[in-house]
Amino acid sequence: MKKIAIDCVSLLSPKTGIGRYAYENAKRLSKFKEYEWRFYYGFFSKKLYGSENGISKIKSLMTKRSFLKKAAKKSLVLYTKYLYNRKFDLYWQPNYIPDPVVKSKKCVVSVHDFSFILNPSWHPKERIEFFNDNFFKNIKRADRIITGSHYSKKEVMEFTGFREDRIEVIYHGVDYEIYKRYPKSVLEEFKKKYALADKFFLFVGSVEPRKNLSYLIRAYLNLPRFIKDEYKLLIIGFKGWENEEIRNMMKKEKENIRYMGFLSDRELALVYNLASLFIYPSLYEGFGLPPLEAMACQTPVIVSNSTSLPEVCADAALYADPSDENDLIKKIIDFVNDERMRRDLAQKGYNRAKLFSWDKASIKHLEVFEKELKEDL
Repeated sequence: MKKIAIDCVSLLSPKTGIGRYAYENAKRLSKFKEYEWRFYYGFFSKKLYGSENGISKIKSLMTKRSFLKKAAKKSLVLYTKYLYNRKFDLYWQPNYIPDPVVKSKKCVVSVHDFSFILNPSWHPKERIEFFNDNFFKNIKRADRIITGSHYSKKEVMEFTGFREDRIEVIYHGVDYEIYKRYPKSVLEEFKKKYALADKFFLFVGSVEPRKNLSYLIRAYLNLPRFIKDEYKLLIIGFKGWENEEIRNMMKKEKENIRYMGFLSDRELALVYNLASLFIYPSLYEGFGLPPLEAMACQTPVIVSNSTSLPEVCADAALYADPSDENDLIKKIIDFVNDERMRRDLAQKGYNRAKLFSWDKASIKHLEVFEKELKEDL
């Protein structure tokens, strides 16, 4: 039986894009019993811990006693490096940089984008230093690279020099058990619990520079008063960094702009359901999952016309120039004034989202792994 290791270190943090990608694929891959799966968290586990409760158990085990708190990380690294000598048939790293501690005959790495090269200011300094020190020297270990769009595939070829036939494009998916239409009674109860406005525009994503949230807020502030009176702006996501300007802008407009922070998947799905319009003005995406999640909830979408987003959203979204606030203002006004447009976008988006599923994605990942394992024969 072939032995495959999946790096799950990204699951130890709140699940944003990469954590979601790793978990949804790993959960489905682990059901293929013809392979022996191991999940790497700094140590190897037969069990996939992906839920908030599961990850909490890992962290509590590591920090239960004070002596473990100090020694846990060091002990686990030493164990993995020197005592755990198993060599896997294949190792999949869903998060850019394969860990040299994990030994394998074959290695597949997922590379999502190159924002750390193209615009380092979008990231914390320590992350850029880590990528500069580790990405290029470790990516050489990859036998094959997976990326989320044809747009990103071109960048992988440009920046790594990998041959085209060694780079696989696999689109991300949507979890339709969570991201779907919910009964009106459930929505009303949730809306009341969190005192949500009757109508609101929604942004979902980490509050960080490349998500272009300051552009969205400035556009919103310059909308006609009657629109702001009718539609509030709701912001959901991990706090991120370099967000002082955004916090100050929100404080000045407390009456109309609300920040809710990080929500569970189901809570997020309910918010998508209640939103009048989802706006995603990101400057750069290797794929861009939130617009599809909104579409699956039959919520109309406006996205920026940059990088991979037109490839993912096709004709199912309105597009705005992420450098021109007036263009976004015009698109929002058009949306508010055109009921037929709203209905058409909701239906087109729903149909588009149905083309993307984690079941399809996981099968394609397995096909890539099997391709590599056969080459090892």
